[in-house]
Amino acid sequence: MVYRPDWTDPARYAYTLDLFHILAELLPTGKEGSVSTLPGSFKAFAADDALIVQNLINIAHEIEHLSIKSGHDLHLGLEPEPLGHFENTIETLAFFERLFSAAGESAELVRRRIGVNYDTCHFALEFDDCLESLSLLRAAGIRISKVHLSAAIEIDPHDESAIAALQSFAEPTYLHQVLLLSANGSIRRFADLPDFFAAQPASAEENVARVHFHIPLDTRPAPPLHTTQDHARDLLAYWVMNPDFCQHFEIETYTWGVLPDQMQRPLAEHIAAEYRWVFQHILPTVHA
Repeated sequence: MVYRPDWTDPARYAYTLDLFHILAELLPTGKEGSVSTLPGSFKAFAADDALIVQNLINIAHEIEHLSIKSGHDLHLGLEPEPLGHFENTIETLAFFERLFSAAGESAELVRRRIGVNYDTCHFALEFDDCLESLSLLRAAGIRISKVHLSAAIEIDPHDESAIAALQSFAEPTYLHQVLLLSANGSIRRFADLPDFFAAQPASAEENVARVHFHIPLDTRPAPPLHTTQDHARDLLAYWVMNPDFCQHFEIETYTWGVLPDQMQRPLAEHIAAEYRWVFQHILPTVHA
């Protein structure tokens, strides 16, 4: 499971540090190097927050030492995710406030070496606004270590045909959290699609559901399914206006092999189409 070992476990610490040593050897001279990691733990584990914080402070010092020794700007990106130890903008801000506070005199060092891996699928799942989230995170002095460009599925939870269409995305390889938004702003969360299907129907107040299934950026599933593609588009627009806010971007569709049959195509076509989609949304503005 991607959440084990978590950041309370010495094995996660050792594994991550090994990655940085490998990265420092492979990077061209003067280049940045980033590693992504889980958001501390999984909520259901009720992990020791203080231990997570201390382990991150400790590894920040190790990354700092390795950065100085290697001449590379190395940094770790914690990736908020639904049902993670921290999962949305508000929880991320609160966690980093605890992290920086616990770091004391080392707070600036920790700010340099520990940041956020901003996944456009994950923040869209939380119904957070992209531009507001990035502005708040950066205003709090949190480094945007890396960006994952990706999109989630969106449906009307009262549309029986949409729920039926969603059945073809229920597969056991990955965890597909589901979040239902109510008109009052509250969110009901399910750990996976089978839990959502087995639950009580959406209430009259719950008008949007989003599913953690990474959909290729260039693809819009056939109605009645929709995607959160706009969140990725908003991030690219933000990048055009703020080109220095992050140096590492990754198209993070990993679900090609488990997409329903009607969305399948050769892997090379998937990858090329997503790159084209990204370039189409940045190059006209860059050259304007």
